[in-house]
Amino acid sequence: MVGDVVGRPGRRALKHLLPEIKKDYSVDLVIANSENAAGGLGLSPATALEIMDAGAQILTSGNHIWDQKDIIPYLDGDWPLIRPINYPKGVPGRGYLILGKVMVVNIIGRTFMGYLDCPFRAMDALLQSMANPPRIIIVDLHAEATSEKMALGWYLDGRVSAVLGTHTHVGTADCRVLPKGTAYVTDVGMTGPLNSVIGDEVEAVIERFLNGINRRLPVADGPVIINSVLVDIDGITGRAKSIERVDRQIE
Repeated sequence: MVGDVVGRPGRRALKHLLPEIKKDYSVDLVIANSENAAGGLGLSPATALEIMDAGAQILTSGNHIWDQKDIIPYLDGDWPLIRPINYPKGVPGRGYLILGKVMVVNIIGRTFMGYLDCPFRAMDALLQSMANPPRIIIVDLHAEATSEKMALGWYLDGRVSAVLGTHTHVGTADCRVLPKGTAYVTDVGMTGPLNSVIGDEVEAVIERFLNGINRRLPVADGPVIINSVLVDIDGITGRAKSIERVDRQIE
């Protein structure tokens, strides 16, 4: 699972680093959170193709998936692109995707994120609606609050294979397998510019904090990083065997 891809630098990091990670670890499936891939806000058809060409097989998203309007028609198409499942009924797109023997679910938190359907009950409804769900279920939990993420991780322990947090762009050091076999991390992190404030130019962010004027922030440049986690899952039981961080950098 690749952390939030931010702008052109994030796409460059994927292009150069993801193929070697896949080779080094014999990776079977790559999921990438892509909602910030187009200029730092949203996803465009062109940037989605770039991410898939780099080796990502499923693209997840979050609250910024609506920022580039030209991607919206693709949400109901054949591309392996999903948006959070707990948006209200009638919203374009789907919240989960089954690829082979794996189901990937995208869900969004509510704390500091807006008035959306309950992620806990949305996951209950999804799991209860499936007579024979795949053994392997991976959840991209796109949320702000660490407490909400951890609570949902414990709530789903033993019911899904992994709960992997995204959205804050800051990777956390709490990778673990919960007691009933669910791999968990509060946030995978960010794929993008190293010398930045969650992907944006440092001076521009500092200026906004100093003067309080809200404006579009430019994506930073320079060395790039890929934050990701590698989850090893038993294909028979669906239980996670291990989870570890895989973080790399290039100039």
